[in-house]
Amino acid sequence: MIIKQYLLKISLCVLLLGCDSAKKEISKNENSKTEVDYFADNGFGNAVALVQHPSGVYHNGITYVAYQGPLEDPYVASYNHETKEWKGPFKAGISEMGKDPSRKKKIDNHGKPALLIDNAGYVHIAFGGHGGMRHHGENTLGNYSYGKNLHAVSKKPYDISEWETRDNVSLFGTYSQFIKMDNGDIYLFYRHGAHRSDWVYQKSMDNGVTFSEPVSFLKHKRRTNIEAEDSWYPWVSRGNADDIIVAFDYHICRDNVNAQDARGHIPERHNVYYMVFDTKNGQWKNVKNERLQMPLTKEMADEKTLVRSIPNDWTFQGITDVDPDGNPHVAVLVGPDINARRSGPKRLQHFRWDGQQWLKSNTANLPRGDGDLEVTSATEVSIYLENKTSNDVGEISRWDSFNGGESFQKSKVFLQRENSGFVISSLIDNPHPDARIIVAEKEEGTDFRKMYLLGDNGPIKRSKKEAQVLND
Repeated sequence: MIIKQYLLKISLCVLLLGCDSAKKEISKNENSKTEVDYFADNGFGNAVALVQHPSGVYHNGITYVAYQGPLEDPYVASYNHETKEWKGPFKAGISEMGKDPSRKKKIDNHGKPALLIDNAGYVHIAFGGHGGMRHHGENTLGNYSYGKNLHAVSKKPYDISEWETRDNVSLFGTYSQFIKMDNGDIYLFYRHGAHRSDWVYQKSMDNGVTFSEPVSFLKHKRRTNIEAEDSWYPWVSRGNADDIIVAFDYHICRDNVNAQDARGHIPERHNVYYMVFDTKNGQWKNVKNERLQMPLTKEMADEKTLVRSIPNDWTFQGITDVDPDGNPHVAVLVGPDINARRSGPKRLQHFRWDGQQWLKSNTANLPRGDGDLEVTSATEVSIYLENKTSNDVGEISRWDSFNGGESFQKSKVFLQRENSGFVISSLIDNPHPDARIIVAEKEEGTDFRKMYLLGDNGPIKRSKKEAQVLND
């Protein structure tokens, strides 16, 4: 009798444990059905881009991401890779753009946030500017356009739920690009106004509490042979040790556009260039280690920093990285009459420095689309691309080279969507393998975008309820 009662108890325990396990499995399956592969649905316009960067930073087990949300205001979210927990998105500031219903261009898109974490753990964003406006004061380094460049900081370290805006950077900035050096120095690079303006940087040595006055490094100036102005589009990133590296192309800002071209001002750009800023001694140099006189003029750029002359086709968005020995790789979109992503076929061309000269790689098999560049060794190079396949499938993929960038082959697809397209960020700073890049999915009939965080295992998922921010 005692044995029978004991066996009955064991049977009941097994049954109960089995039920418990079954309940957990059911709950897990139900959760998976309510999960989506985007983390927010309130991206707005071109919510991320390569030029405003970094849009994301991985730090102490957490990936922090920033993007342009409703009314062009900046939003920040975070993902804990250990606990699998999302936080946010939280609105981190208020842009002066995106609020005027009478404005012809409804979405300006120039004030997308760049993000940085300082050595004290505070999260910073720079956002909201397209060169400023005349009522903001005199712009001694350029002209005016729209918006107001702003700098916001989290109120607590590593806490993105509350923010304050600081009045310590120029209001005339646009295309913000943040860099933090190993010693904690922060550099904020941007164009100081509209097209006819210098490119500058401001430096902070106290975790962004104060910044130095703007210092010009690319000079705008009047052409004397034609009715146009010299202008530039650089992309700035960390190099090795104390170096900051810059890839840039030349924008010929013409006074008069052909009357048959209804687009008005056209983004005609040519050539691709490269230079280095040694932050330890404050010197700029070219790839041959020759010192450059700053701010750099078009004439000096052509003589000392030219990677490749591209006089006929148009260029768009140079990018760069260096191998462990400091040898740079540079890539740029090239095609006939590229109108700022909206028209004309464009394909990345890739160039690499062999210690003596710039070599052009074979990238004829790369799909057309924007991308970022990662150099991990003297032989290993990767390009992350967005493109549309021949059957109208939007795709984010990686193309790898194991011969130092001489040629590339498709190795991984991170995301695909039928009848859709994407805009992508630059690579996340110090990325976790599961979170390398931020992507906004373009959908017909709306200005809102689904936001994805992609890594080697595809998109990081989130509960549908949390991801549908617009329903809040």
